[in-house]
Amino acid sequence: MTKVRFAPSPTGRLQVGNARVALVNWLFARQRDGVVLLRLDDTDRARSEEAYAAAIEEDLSWLGLTWDEQVRQSDRQASYDAALEHLRAASRLYPCYETQEELDAKRSAQQARGQPPVYDRAGLQLSAAERAELEAQGRSPHWRFQLEPGEVVWDDRVRGRQSVQAGSISDPVLVRGDGRPLYTLTSMVDDLELGVTDVIRGEDHVTNTAAQIQLAEALGGTPPAFAHLPLLLDENGEKLSKRTRGLALSELRDERGLEAMALLSYLAKLGTPDPIEERHSLNALLDEFDIARFSRAAPKFEPGELTRLNARLLHATEFEAVRTRLRELGLHDADKAFWRAVRPNVERLSDAVQWYRICREPVTPAVDEPDYLAQAAELLPDEPWDAATWQQWTQAVKQATGRKGKALYHPLRRALTGLDTGPELGAFLPLIGRERARRRLHGETA
Repeated sequence: MTKVRFAPSPTGRLQVGNARVALVNWLFARQRDGVVLLRLDDTDRARSEEAYAAAIEEDLSWLGLTWDEQVRQSDRQASYDAALEHLRAASRLYPCYETQEELDAKRSAQQARGQPPVYDRAGLQLSAAERAELEAQGRSPHWRFQLEPGEVVWDDRVRGRQSVQAGSISDPVLVRGDGRPLYTLTSMVDDLELGVTDVIRGEDHVTNTAAQIQLAEALGGTPPAFAHLPLLLDENGEKLSKRTRGLALSELRDERGLEAMALLSYLAKLGTPDPIEERHSLNALLDEFDIARFSRAAPKFEPGELTRLNARLLHATEFEAVRTRLRELGLHDADKAFWRAVRPNVERLSDAVQWYRICREPVTPAVDEPDYLAQAAELLPDEPWDAATWQQWTQAVKQATGRKGKALYHPLRRALTGLDTGPELGAFLPLIGRERARRRLHGETA
C-alpha cells in the first residue's frame, strides 16, 4: 500500500512551500487509496513549540488535507538509539571532535586549493587515547555515518534518474555533540519503521538522498521511492524566505482572506504545464493529478495571480457554500439573491460586507445633479421589485430626460450606492428597496 508522510517541524507557521509539499503528498496518496502520515519533526526541543504543532494541524485542516496517522519524533528516541547501536556494531558510525570553527577552516582551505569541501574523515584516524584526551578537554563528539564508496542511483519521480558518487559528499553527521539525532538519521529510521513507500519533498533535500539510501541499506531496510519538487521562487526569481511577510498560511487565510480551494488550485498546478484554473473540491484536483507533470524548473509564486484566482473561485461559488460564513461575518439575513448580486464584485468573501451595508444600512449618497435625480425619483416604479425593475425604471428615465449611456446611469449609481462602481444594479436595486432608493435620490442619508 502506498504510504506518504508530510513532516513539518513545529518551529514556525506553515508557509506556501510547505502547503505545496503537503498537497502533492496528499494527492499522490489519495489517488492510490494510500495512507497519509503526519510526522512532527520536533527533536529540536529548543525551537519546537506546542503552539506551532497545534497551528500545523489547524492549517492542514483548513486546507482539507486530512491525515490517517500521526507521530512525533520526540516520542521515538528509542528507535533512533537502536538504529545507532546497529550502525556502531556494523562499524558504520564514528565519533568526530572538531568544532564548527575548525570544520569551517578545513572547508575554506579545501576550497582555496580548488578541492571539494568533503570531510576528510579525520575522526576515523583517532586512537582511543586521542579520543579520551579530547573528551578530557571537554569536547563532546558528534557522530558521522561512514559512507561506502561507489555510485548511488535512484529514479526520482520529478528529477528523473539521479546518480551520486558517495566519495563526492561528506559522511553525514547523524548525532550532534549535544546528543540530538539529526534529520538524516531520524527521517530514514521513521520511513523504514513506519512503512513509508514514497518520500515527496523539496529539492533542498536532494543532497541528503544518497546518504539516506545507504543508511537505509545499512539498517537492513529498503529505501522508499523519492520525488523532489523544485523550490518556489518569488516574483523577482529569488527563493521564498520564511521571513517574507504574507507567505504563512495563517496570513493568507486571516489577513488576505484567501479561500482554501483557491490556494490548493494554484499550488496543484504551479510548476506544471497545465493551466491554473479554479477548482471547487479536492476531488476535482485528484482527477487531474499526475506527479509526472511537475517540471524540474523552479516556478514563481505570484500573489497577484493567486488573488485573481481567488476572485474567480468566489464568482462561481453558490450561496449554500458560503451561507454559514456570511452569517459569521454578521450578514445575518443575507440570502441567495444578495449573494448572486454581489459575488461578481468580491475578491475575498469579506468584501461582501461592504455591499451588505450599502443595501441594509444608511449611505450618504453622492448627489451631483439634484434636479435630474429628483426627476428620476419621481419615476421609481411601485414595489414589488425584481431583476427587471432596473431596466424598466431606467428606460422610463431615458424617455423622460433624453439621457443615455454614462450620463443616464452614472449619477443614479452614485446616488444609490455612494460609489462609482459596484454590483450590477439590476440585481442590486431590489436589495436597496424603493423607500431607501427614493431618499438617496433626494440626497438624504438612508
